[in-house]
Amino acid sequence: TKMLDLLEDFLDYEGYKYERIDGGITGALRQEAIDRFNAPGAQQFCFLLSTRAGGLGINLATADTVVIFDSDWNPHNDIQAFSRAHRIGQANKVMIYRFVTRASVEERITQVAKRKMMLTHLVVRPGLGSKAGSMSKQELDD
Repeated sequence: TKMLDLLEDFLDYEGYKYERIDGGITGALRQEAIDRFNAPGAQQFCFLLSTRAGGLGINLATADTVVIFDSDWNPHNDIQAFSRAHRIGQANKVMIYRFVTRASVEERITQVAKRKMMLTHLVVRPGLGSKAGSMSKQELDD
């Protein structure tokens, strides 16, 4: 959540209104933040959200942009974060951005996540059943 702290400092400095959910916000406070953000005419410019603290029930259908600053080792967590803005009731076109610093651990995380997604696609291939064939250890390692 250190990145969220930095972003929060910037938003405060610029005078932007925002909401934030991380591991320290639970229950009713969490839902109140979501409701304020989604309310018609809401003044909140931004919703800061930790992908790990997100969990179930977060619907940001009024959002039109998702920015991932800190990719997760588990690519499904990032996909779930994207999906929070693609919920039922979404009327906006949603843009998704992922910031990755070149030659960093972050870039490595993104590469590993991409491989995991490709492996998932290869393993879970609908309609192929036993005809899917087998893959060598080398193919899986690549």
